[in-house]
Amino acid sequence: MIRILFVCWGNICRSPMAEFVLKDMVVKRGVADEFYIESAATSTEEIGNGVYPPAKAELARHGIGVPENELGVGSKRARQLRRDDYDKWDYIIGMEGLNMRYMRKILGGDPEGKIRLLMDFTGRSEDIDDPWYTGDFGGVYRQIVRGCEALIEGVSDNESKDNY
Repeated sequence: MIRILFVCWGNICRSPMAEFVLKDMVVKRGVADEFYIESAATSTEEIGNGVYPPAKAELARHGIGVPENELGVGSKRARQLRRDDYDKWDYIIGMEGLNMRYMRKILGGDPEGKIRLLMDFTGRSEDIDDPWYTGDFGGVYRQIVRGCEALIEGVSDNESKDNY
């Protein structure tokens, strides 16, 4: 099983959007049983809060988090990344450079190379914009979809090579 943890600042916008976009992708590809996917925050500001309503609405516009494809969106609550998460996940994926710095600090480094920026999987090292400030949830959704498509392809390729 491939274990993926997405991380952003508050775990109410970008990282849960990525969590549920990827969950939707693996379900649609028929490989959901091969993945375990969650998300977390680097800060404590939003701990216990649900997915931010505009982020939830953007997911719903794409058929994610709706009654016929809920995937856990309604029950998601923000949690903070913990040091012991490092050993539990194969990939720990940040949304931006600032997240990456805090992730390394919280996790005590990255000796196994598990910490990656989502957009690195696309071959373009760029931050996922923070829609809390920009208000552009549609643009962030599109970035996350590109990143998750590349991630699932990259992870699948790596798993195929590991099985030989």
